[in-house]
Amino acid sequence: METTNKSIDQIANPTPMQKVINPTPLMQQAVNPSPMQQAINPAASLQVINQTPMQRVLKPENPLQQLIKHDRSMITMSDDNMMVKQIQATHAPDGREFDVRPLYQLVEDILNRATLAVDPSISAAQTRIETSQDRTHQANFTALLEALSFTIDRISCEIAYKSLGGGDAHATTLSIFNQLSSYSWDAKLVLTLAAFAVNYGEFWLLAQIYSTNQLAKSMAILKQLPVILENSGPLRPRFEALNNVIKAMMDVTKCIIEFKELPPRYISKDVPALAKGLTHIPTAVYWAIRSVVACATQITTLTSMGHEYWLSSTSEAWELSTLAHKINSILDVLKKQLALCYQHIGEKIDAETFQMLQNLFQSIHIDNMKILRALICPKDDVLPLLEGSTKRRVNIDVLRRKNVLLLISGLSIPHDELSILEQIYNESRVSGNRMENQYEVVWIPVVDPSVVWTDAMQNRFETLQATMTWYSVYTLKQINKAVIRFIKEVWHFRNKPILVVLDPQGKVVSPNAIHMMWIWGSNAFPFTSLREEALWREETWKLELLVDGIDPTILNWVKEGKFIYLYGGTDMDWIRKFTTTAKTVASAARIPLELVYVGKSNKREQVRKCTTAITVEKLSYCWQDLAMVWFFWTRLESMMFSKIQLGMTVDVDPMLREIKKLISYDKEGGWAVLSKGSFVFVNGHSSTVLPTFIQYNSWKDDVPTKGFEIACMDYHNKLHSDSQPCCRFEFPSDFGKIPDNIKCPECLRIMEKYMTFGCCHEDDALNALY
Repeated sequence: METTNKSIDQIANPTPMQKVINPTPLMQQAVNPSPMQQAINPAASLQVINQTPMQRVLKPENPLQQLIKHDRSMITMSDDNMMVKQIQATHAPDGREFDVRPLYQLVEDILNRATLAVDPSISAAQTRIETSQDRTHQANFTALLEALSFTIDRISCEIAYKSLGGGDAHATTLSIFNQLSSYSWDAKLVLTLAAFAVNYGEFWLLAQIYSTNQLAKSMAILKQLPVILENSGPLRPRFEALNNVIKAMMDVTKCIIEFKELPPRYISKDVPALAKGLTHIPTAVYWAIRSVVACATQITTLTSMGHEYWLSSTSEAWELSTLAHKINSILDVLKKQLALCYQHIGEKIDAETFQMLQNLFQSIHIDNMKILRALICPKDDVLPLLEGSTKRRVNIDVLRRKNVLLLISGLSIPHDELSILEQIYNESRVSGNRMENQYEVVWIPVVDPSVVWTDAMQNRFETLQATMTWYSVYTLKQINKAVIRFIKEVWHFRNKPILVVLDPQGKVVSPNAIHMMWIWGSNAFPFTSLREEALWREETWKLELLVDGIDPTILNWVKEGKFIYLYGGTDMDWIRKFTTTAKTVASAARIPLELVYVGKSNKREQVRKCTTAITVEKLSYCWQDLAMVWFFWTRLESMMFSKIQLGMTVDVDPMLREIKKLISYDKEGGWAVLSKGSFVFVNGHSSTVLPTFIQYNSWKDDVPTKGFEIACMDYHNKLHSDSQPCCRFEFPSDFGKIPDNIKCPECLRIMEKYMTFGCCHEDDALNALY
C-alpha cells in the first residue's frame, strides 16, 4: 500500500525532469486507462473523462500534456552542441558502406503514396504503379534488403514500442543511434526512415484499400481507421502538419545523401564548403530521426486514443510544426553549403575539361570526331546538330573527315553579315562547283554562362537558327563552360563572329578565317593560313581588290578603262563640292569619269540620308542597298585584320599601308580613291583631294606630258606632304586579339593608344546585350 501511495504521489506531483525523461506507466494509465481499468473502476474513468468546469480549473493538466510541453521546451531550448556530443559518442562506424539511394527511393515512393486518401479525386500519379526500371527488382538491391531487413524491423519495433509506452523522444532517438552505431550518418537516417515507412505505409495502405478488400477492412477496424476516415475533414490540418514534417525529413535526407555522393576526385573534406556542411550533418540526422519518432507517436496516438483526443490536443500539432521548422532551418544551411560544393566541383571539372581540350588540340587524330564531340556534344548526345536546309536533327558523323568551319558568335549576328555569309556558302553548293561538299559550316552560339537565360534570348536563338542553311548546334545547353572558356581564351572570341577552321583531322588550320571569307569567299578554300598568304601574294593595290564581289557595274567600268572615283563620308556640303568640282575637271580634261558613293563604315542612318540626297540631286552613282556599303567596309577592315594576323606591318607592306590610310580617313571625315581602270593613283583625305581639283589650273599643264592620272597624283602628293591629317584606328572591344601596337601608315611611327567609348545611336547595337 505504501508503494502504491508513493506511485500515486509521483503521478500527482512529478518533477519536470520526471515528466520529460521518465514518465511512469502509472502516469500513462491515468491519462489513458485500459479497458480493464475502466471496467473495474468506471467512476475513476468517468472522473477523468467527464470533468466539471471547476475540476478543469482546479485540477492541473494531465501528465502527458505536461510531458509534451516539456518536450517542446527542450526542442526550442536544447543545446545542440551537447546533443551532438551525445550522438557523436554513439557513432562508431565499422567501415561497412552501402549505396543508400535505392533504399531512399523506395522509402520516398512509400511516403509519397501514403497520404490521406479521403478525396475521391486523388491524383492518379499517387496510385499508379511504376513499371519502368523498378530498382526494387534488381538482384543487388534485393540482396541488400535481405541484409538490412533485420535492422529495419528492429528499429521499427523500437519506434512502435516507445511510441505506445509514451517514452521520451530524446531517449528513444538516442536508443536508435545506439542500435545504428556502426553505420554512417546517411545510412542511420535512411534505415530509420525505412523502419518508419513500414508502419506508416501499412497504416495508409489499409486506409486506401479497406473498402475493397475484406482482410484489409477487418484490420482497419482494429486500428479504428473507418472512424478516423469518417472524420477526415477536421483531421486534415493535422495530417497536413504531419506531411510537412515528413517532407522536411525526406528533403534533408536527400541533401545528406548528395553530400555523401560528392565525388572525392574533385572535392576533399578539407574544402571549407564541404567541411562546414559535414559539421551540420550529425545535427540534421538527429532532428530528422527525432521527427520520425514524433510522427510515429502521432499515428500511434491517433489509433490508440481516438481522433477526439487527437483533435483536442494542440500540443502535438505545435510540436510537428516546430520540428518541421527546425529541420528546414538546418536544410537551408546544408543546401547553401552543398551549392558551394557543387560550384567547387564544377570549377574543377571545367578546369579538367579545359585542359583536356588543350591536350586534344595538341594531339594528332585520324579524323575530327574526338575534337567535334568534345566541342559540341560532351554528353554523347546522339543527334547534336540541326541540319540547316531540312531542319532535321542529325548525327555528328555527317562531319567526319570534312573541313569544318566553326562559326562562333553571340546571339547578335548582324543581318547583313548573315545574308552575305549565306550567299557565299550557297554559291559553294552550286551544282558542279568543285567546292561542293568539301567544307561544312557549323554555328556554335556562345552566351556568357553567368547570364540568366530568358525567353527573349531563346527566341533570338531559334530565329537565327531558322535562317541558317548550314549546320548548327541543336541547343545551347550542349556548349559547356569549359568549351566557352576555351573559345574565349584560346581562339580569342569576344562577341564579334569568328570562323575557326578545322581540317579533316580536327587540326586548327586557321584561328579565324572570317577575313578570308569576306575578301575571297569560297576561293579561299581550304581556308588555311598558307592559303591566305598565297592569296595575298597574288594581290596588288588596285581597284578590283576594293570592289570585287560587290558590284559588277564598277568592274565593267574598270574593263572599259574609265576614270573611277570612289568617295565617302556624310558631310553633304563636302560631297556636293567634291562631285561638282570633279565633274568640272573631268570635263575640262576630257576624261570619262564615273563617281561612286560608298558611304561610311558606321552611322548607317546618316549614310541612308546621304544616299537619298545624292540620288535625288543626281550627284553620282551610289549603292541603294546598304548591305553593299556594309560589305565594302567589312572587306576593307578584313584586309587589314588579315594582314595583321599574318604579321605584316606598314613599313614592309605597301598594300597594308594604303588599306590603313583609307580606314583612317573614314574616321576623320571625307575621302576619295581615284583610279584609271585598275590603277589607283590617289588615295586621299577630303582635306587634300578637293583642293587638288579646285587648284586644277596649277597642274593642268602637266596633263599632256604626264597624263591626267600622274599629274593629279603628283600635285596631290605635294599637298599631302604639306598637310598630313591625323590617323586613327578603332578596334571594338569584341574584336578578339587586338595588336599590342600599330605603326602609323603616314609617318610610320608607333601610334598612341587610347580607350574610347562611342555610340552611333543605332538600334542594332542593342543586340550586343545578348
